[in-house]
Amino acid sequence: MTVACLAWGSLVWDPGELAIEGEWHSDGPGVQVEYLRQSKNGRLTLVLDASATVVTALWAKMKSNELPSAVTSLAAREGIGPKSTPKFIGQWSKGQQEPILVRELADWASAYDVEHVIWTALPPFFNGQLQTVTEEQALSYLVGLSGEAREKAEQYVRMTPHQVRTRYRQAIEATLDWVPALAN
Repeated sequence: MTVACLAWGSLVWDPGELAIEGEWHSDGPGVQVEYLRQSKNGRLTLVLDASATVVTALWAKMKSNELPSAVTSLAAREGIGPKSTPKFIGQWSKGQQEPILVRELADWASAYDVEHVIWTALPPFFNGQLQTVTEEQALSYLVGLSGEAREKAEQYVRMTPHQVRTRYRQAIEATLDWVPALAN
C-alpha cells in the first residue's frame, strides 16, 4: 500500500523531518487553497477553503506504507499534537468518499496506485480568531509588516510553488512585487 502526502506551501521547500520518499511531484489532484492563516511568526500561509481557487497540489510518497505512521510524521512536522491530529490532518483512503476541497482524488490516486492520501488541514485563522481574511485584509496586513515578520511572510509567498496561483497571490505580487523565487 502506498501513502501519499499532498502539499501546496512550505512542506515543499522545507519538509523538515517529514518522512517522504524522493522528490515532490507537481501533478497532484486539485485543491482549493488560499493565504488565509496568520501564523505565529507573521506569515500568511495557505490553507484549504471552500471559497478558494482550485490549484494543482504537489505530492510525495511517504516512506511508511502504514497510514498511522504517515499521519504521525505529518502531524509532527506541522507541530500538531496527538489530540488535534484527527482534526488537522486530512486523510483519505481508497473506497472512501472524496473530500470536498480535494478534487477528483479517487481518480488521481488510482492513476498513481495510491491507497491513502494525507494533507495538512489547518483552518483559516486571523487576528487570533478562526476566521477567513478578505483579500483587502490580507494585503493590508502584509503591507503593514516590518522586520523579520515581513521577511518571513515575503519568503513564504515567494517560495510557494509556481503552480499555486491563487487570487490573493496575484494581488500580493501586484501590490508588493513578491514574485516567485527562481529556485522553485
